[in-house]
Amino acid sequence: MDDEAVDFAVAAWREDGVWQVVLLPPRAAESLDSLVRALRAQPGEGGVLGLVSVAEDFFVLVRVVGENVRLLVSDVYAAEEHPLGLDALDLIAVPVSEDDEGDDLAPGGDLRIVEDFGVSVEEVELILDDGDLWPDEMLAGIASRAGFGEHFDALLESLPD
Repeated sequence: MDDEAVDFAVAAWREDGVWQVVLLPPRAAESLDSLVRALRAQPGEGGVLGLVSVAEDFFVLVRVVGENVRLLVSDVYAAEEHPLGLDALDLIAVPVSEDDEGDDLAPGGDLRIVEDFGVSVEEVELILDDGDLWPDEMLAGIASRAGFGEHFDALLESLPD
């Protein structure tokens, strides 16, 4: 995956009850293995979240708690076009489709991934069902509901255009 395919990769975790949010280098999201390694390097209470937007097509939300890895992919059909997406689909056991399913988003994975951070399954579904939102906007909505939206927004605003 070239660096330009990854719009951004962010790690978020709580330390002493306070959210920490850092930008990861795009190469950290070249594969799911490299992303998980980068996330495990962070000291999060309750695990570390990885928020990755790929080619403005889809996002991958990763939760790493010890050896446990949980995933949510915003659109399994778009994910089929990128190595990180294929890695994610493989882990959540979503088969690669043979035909194009159209413009409908089809999320896959763990909708409860941020439930213990205060974001209900229903809220995640509402975000994913909004076809007018870009992947970064969906992730911003999840970040906001989880309590680190201001940090996430400030980090994204610091990115070059």
